[in-house]
Amino acid sequence: MVVNAMTVLTDSPSLRLWAPWVWEGTSAAALALLIWLPWLAAAFAPPSMLDDGWRGRGRFTAVHLGVAALYSLLHVGLMVAMRHGVYAALGETYDYGPPVERFIYELRKDLLSYALFVGVFWAVRSLREARETPVRPVSFDIRDGARLIRAPLDDILAATSAGNYVEFILADGRRPLMRATLAAVEVELERCGFVRTHRSWLINAARMSGLRPEGSGDWTVELGSLEAPLSRRYTPALDRLRAEGLRPQA
Repeated sequence: MVVNAMTVLTDSPSLRLWAPWVWEGTSAAALALLIWLPWLAAAFAPPSMLDDGWRGRGRFTAVHLGVAALYSLLHVGLMVAMRHGVYAALGETYDYGPPVERFIYELRKDLLSYALFVGVFWAVRSLREARETPVRPVSFDIRDGARLIRAPLDDILAATSAGNYVEFILADGRRPLMRATLAAVEVELERCGFVRTHRSWLINAARMSGLRPEGSGDWTVELGSLEAPLSRRYTPALDRLRAEGLRPQA
């Protein structure tokens, strides 16, 4: 606003000193009042829509073109109304000029400001989501008696209940025991992709290689050479495992 006003005064020294400041000030005030439009558009049409085929791209384009045109139209309307008010208060008459020509002139600048606003809102949203997304640990500490085993999560195939202990089944064949309940271990490993498939079993969904129906609604989860039960009582677990991309065998 300051640069534009000073540039106009330099290029047109015959103008009243206050005129460029009124023009730029009313334009900035109108944009400030309309900032919610690109904010809403950024929320309703995020960049992820571009990955949703031609329909997603079409909706993305339609939303932003439509909102940008409305944004510019309202900007010009508010700005001109403010200028008429200020000029009238100063005993002057404001002349906007040829409406179509002036609107096209403002539209070019408004498209740039709209794109900048939307880009800032997308960036802030991405940073916020990245900050709120918990970091997935890469290992889990198994306390087997006095020994501590730091097992990579990808090496843990499953965990089973064994009385007052939890037995971890590792990819290298080891089966360390930790004094804990399966429910307590589930709380820690659920966010790492582990799924409770049975009252006595917790499996690593990332290591699942297949699903096999056993009748009566029960299933068997294949984890390489290891097989784990999936009880019909754990329907959400079946849905989640299916969502991993594997289709159960017929």
